[in-house]
Amino acid sequence: MPAFVTIDKLPRDLIDNLTSLKYIEMTEVQAAAIPLIISGRDILVQAKTGSGKTATFGIPMIMSIDTDSYAPQALIMAPTRELAEQVGQELRRLARYKNNIKIVTLTGGTPMRPQMASLDRGAHIVVGTPGRLQDHLSRETLPLHDIKMLVLDEADRMLDMGFYEAIAKIISNLPRRRHTQLFSATFPDDIENLAGDILQNPAVVKVESSHQASTI
Repeated sequence: MPAFVTIDKLPRDLIDNLTSLKYIEMTEVQAAAIPLIISGRDILVQAKTGSGKTATFGIPMIMSIDTDSYAPQALIMAPTRELAEQVGQELRRLARYKNNIKIVTLTGGTPMRPQMASLDRGAHIVVGTPGRLQDHLSRETLPLHDIKMLVLDEADRMLDMGFYEAIAKIISNLPRRRHTQLFSATFPDDIENLAGDILQNPAVVKVESSHQASTI
C-alpha cells in the first residue's frame, strides 16, 4: 500500500506525528478516500470495522480545524458510547501535532452537567451518540452553526438501533453548506436513502479488506 507521504497536501508535522504513531502505510480505505476528502468531496464509504476508518476521516478533519475559533467545527456521530470514546481517543492521538485542538465526547450513560461545562468552555470537534447529541440540542448547549464537516460512522448500525429520527433532527440543525461523509459496512436501502438525503454528488468508495490492529 502507498505511504502517507505520497499525499502531497499532508503537512510535514502531520507526517512526523503519523510516523511516531507507526502509521507508515495507508490501508485501502485511507488510500482511496483521504485524497477525495481533502479535495472537499462528499463521500459514501463502504468499509468494515478495522479498515482504518477513523484515520481516514480524522486526518483531513484535523487539518481543517481553525484553532483560533472555539465553536464546534466538526461533528462525528457514532452508534455506541464505546465507539464514540474510541474515536475520540484516536483523534486526540492524530491531533498531537496541532496545538490547542479540543475534542469533546458526548455519550449517554454519563452525567450531562460535566459535558455541558466542557462545551461551554469551547470545542473544535464533537464526537457523540445520536441520543445524547439530541439531548444537548434540546437544552441548547451544543452550538452547530459553525459545523463545516459531518461524519456518520457505522451508519448502518445507527439505523439498526432506531436512530434515524434523531440523526435527521441533528442534521436539520446543521449548516446546509458543509462537507459530509457517511461510513457504513453495508449499503441497505435505508442507507441509500439517507445518503441521498444528506450527501451532495458524493464519491463512492467500497473496500472489502480490514487490517489487524497491530498494522496501523
